[in-house]
Amino acid sequence: MGEINREDMLELTRRMTLKRNCFDRIAGAYLDEEGFVDGTFNKHFQKLSQKDQQANLDIAKAVPFSDTNVQLREYAFGEADRKPGSIWQLLMALKECGLKNDAMLDVFYEEFGQKYRTDGSYAIYFFHGSYDVPLKASDKESLWESEEVYQFLICAVCPVNGDYEPGEPECGFLFPAFKDRSSDIHRIDVFQTAGNFGKVGGMEAVLFSQK
Repeated sequence: MGEINREDMLELTRRMTLKRNCFDRIAGAYLDEEGFVDGTFNKHFQKLSQKDQQANLDIAKAVPFSDTNVQLREYAFGEADRKPGSIWQLLMALKECGLKNDAMLDVFYEEFGQKYRTDGSYAIYFFHGSYDVPLKASDKESLWESEEVYQFLICAVCPVNGDYEPGEPECGFLFPAFKDRSSDIHRIDVFQTAGNFGKVGGMEAVLFSQK
């Protein structure tokens, strides 16, 4: 398990505002306590109302803005975790298509519902974003020339009430990991609330084959 640089995460969250929004798409599903899908959605982020954009930005931002190396931890995908049919392979495909493939999203929701365990109904929120990472001079000031376009997914899992109103995210992830201001497709930053790391039926069970 590696260390996450807090400054990297803060750099990303600064692009998660209405004025500097880095997201182009939001998708997700509502699942009951047994893991069965009750409904799904898939929308262009900019077509949401400003109120809905802000509400969803707050959900997405909760993952990278969480307590670094405590609630948000870096994990590596081993060779066994990257085999054909793995969650890693599916996340790579979802990143590349920008969440526009509903069939692949349905596969993720089904896999998630089978492995994840919680006490009530919940929603999976998926965000696709891109960030032109600016070069930095030796004095750490931005030069505003893009060194890399970092394409990424944020997933946030929130409990929901009967009206599908989400509560605070209880787990999620940032993929690929944003490490040393660059994309690392062999790593993922996993968010979970206190005490949930290593929990049977937790996020690690969804992402990694050996869990």
